[in-house]
Amino acid sequence: MQKVLITIGLVLLVAGLLWPWLGRIPIGRLPGDIIINRPQLKIYIPITTMILVSLVVSIIMWWMKK
Repeated sequence: MQKVLITIGLVLLVAGLLWPWLGRIPIGRLPGDIIINRPQLKIYIPITTMILVSLVVSIIMWWMKK
């Protein structure tokens, strides 16, 4: 558990330091993400992005178990 928490902390630290460059990656604006823009309402449902994030996290967790 300690190893997982340290790894998550390091990943968050690196992501925070690299945020100006990571913001340019089109994650969150993938085909399949639903965006509804109306005058008084903005709804964003990142379906494809969440599937991609889930796959990456699952692969990382599987790799860490080995």
